[in-house]
Amino acid sequence: MSDRAAPPRVALVEDDEDLRAATVQTLQLAGFAVDAFPAAEPALAAIDADYPGVVVTDVRMPGMDGIALFRRLRERDAALPVLLITGHGDVTMAVETLKAGAWDFVTKPFDPDALVAAVRRAAETRALAIDNRRLRALAEQASAEVLVGDAPAIVRIRQTIPVLAGADLDVLIEGETGTGKELVARLIHRAGRRVRHGFVTIACAAIPEALVESALFGEGGRMGPVAEAQRGTLFLDDIDQAVPALQARLTQLLEERSFVPPHGRDAVPLDVRIVAAAGGSLDAAVREGRFAPALFYRLAGMTLTLPPLRDRQDDLALLFAHLLDRAAARHRRPPPAIGARTRSRLAEHRWPGNVRELAHFAERVVLGLEADGTDEAGAGATLPERVARFEEAAIRDAFLAEDGDVGRTAARLGIPRETFYYKTKRYGIDLAALRRRVKG
Repeated sequence: MSDRAAPPRVALVEDDEDLRAATVQTLQLAGFAVDAFPAAEPALAAIDADYPGVVVTDVRMPGMDGIALFRRLRERDAALPVLLITGHGDVTMAVETLKAGAWDFVTKPFDPDALVAAVRRAAETRALAIDNRRLRALAEQASAEVLVGDAPAIVRIRQTIPVLAGADLDVLIEGETGTGKELVARLIHRAGRRVRHGFVTIACAAIPEALVESALFGEGGRMGPVAEAQRGTLFLDDIDQAVPALQARLTQLLEERSFVPPHGRDAVPLDVRIVAAAGGSLDAAVREGRFAPALFYRLAGMTLTLPPLRDRQDDLALLFAHLLDRAAARHRRPPPAIGARTRSRLAEHRWPGNVRELAHFAERVVLGLEADGTDEAGAGATLPERVARFEEAAIRDAFLAEDGDVGRTAARLGIPRETFYYKTKRYGIDLAALRRRVKG
């Protein structure tokens, strides 16, 4: 079913208008979606390294010819199949281009069946290359994106993810902005059988009433996100901010579990997992009349709630160290040591933007955009060592700031007294000596 919704693509570059029209028709009748260009320049502007299809180009064209186009495309993506249409006088040149990496060539006048067969073989190879590329990217992303933290709510969610992924259930994720709702959605997608297919996002808050149909299902030759998500996961971000028309259309889609593609006549079964994210309680939005009850009850069968960062004070050090490592790797810099100003900000700031705000702060620290008195002895330390150094310094700073009062210090750090005493013993912090500093 998904093949009908997402036919293989062909970029056809041909300056002869009649031949271009005839070739487009041949390819479309063979089941391909065709992007037609009258010259190499507009084709080059439209085809990037992620183009999900193959290129068929005439060799002799005014301006940039097909050979030059092939070489430019090969610089962008050596795995992109390019088929050449040549005249008899260009065969020698075409053979040389094959040696340089072109996929195949056909000579004019060509047999339409031969062209279709060559394009089909190239499209199958391209689809496999794109799929392998996507899976490698997922593997790299999976190693970088993890749900960090030991707060009970985070531990429960981490334990729940593989269960939900295996059950293939629709999921509603609630939480303040920046708490990691999309990360959890991606982790559910990657842990289940749908990982080999797309994770497609619909930004519900950005869709006005007049564009609901095209935003969901596409228009013209463009395939919409619903079709793109077939056999994968459809992530409905900010579902609580969807306009009423979008809520109604999503309700119908989830009830019927089918849709009609652009220019199609028959309904296609909808084979996707729905994961929706809301910035607040959808139940409250229903009670206040801001959200359709019918859509709520179809989404809320399995609900996960992500806690704000202010309720995860015990996770702050570990989470910041993880984000600092990621930012340092991204910018190819060593993770910086954590200085007094950074420790103070981490301990005192409420982080209304949650993990996203903390990640931006880590980026600034790595780039040296946050003034800080750092301890150079921390450079090159392991992640656990840096976490321990941060925690020890944060406890000492908070204890001194609260004049040696254990109760107020524990409250300032957002941890129970028992945890406070455990950590001071673990780090060998001499509370009596610190109290003497306060008095002295």
